[in-house]
Amino acid sequence: MEHTLFVIGKLFTTALALVIAYQAYRGYQRHHTRLLLYVAAGFALVGLGGLLEGVLFELLQVSIFEAGFVAAFVTAVGMLSILYALYAPNP
Repeated sequence: MEHTLFVIGKLFTTALALVIAYQAYRGYQRHHTRLLLYVAAGFALVGLGGLLEGVLFELLQVSIFEAGFVAAFVTAVGMLSILYALYAPNP
């Protein structure tokens, strides 16, 4: 039961991140603000990082350490993208 709740939590978190990424991308299309594109990419990577860990561990039988490392790296790249969008000068 705990495993099922964990998977549901990961899927819910991924779905939320992808909805935020989609909304940021829509904002980019409307306003042509390149920084919103970085926000969209960042949230997409943050959401997919968590999902990637489960896929690597459960389906591809990668060790939990390696799966966690890859997921943390992808999530960190997504956070760096969001951080860049927050601190970069607006052209």
